[in-house]
Amino acid sequence: MAVARLARVPSRGEVVLVELDPTRGSEIRKTRPCVVVSPDELNHHLRTVIVAPMTTGGHAYPFRPACRFKGKDGRVALDQLRTVDRDRLRKRLGTLSATALASVFAILAEMFEFP
Repeated sequence: MAVARLARVPSRGEVVLVELDPTRGSEIRKTRPCVVVSPDELNHHLRTVIVAPMTTGGHAYPFRPACRFKGKDGRVALDQLRTVDRDRLRKRLGTLSATALASVFAILAEMFEFP
């Protein structure tokens, strides 16, 4: 039986259901919602997409900004960024709010700031 794949190229800021298994060690597991953080230009030219998993559990770390999506409070696990092949993308779930996306990209900029 064929597994459904996302039919189109995802856009930055979209939340997509991503099949993250197989994983190793402390990596976030299973199929879960993830925010696309890679720029649209990369998404259109490469077969890979950079995503940040979303979680409703875990600790409130400063590098895990809070978000509300589909009526659930959660966090974006920026410490668990993954580059995945588009074959792992299952379906589009929506888009994060502008406020949540601003927090995500502000924290990413701080995390990757060059001293």
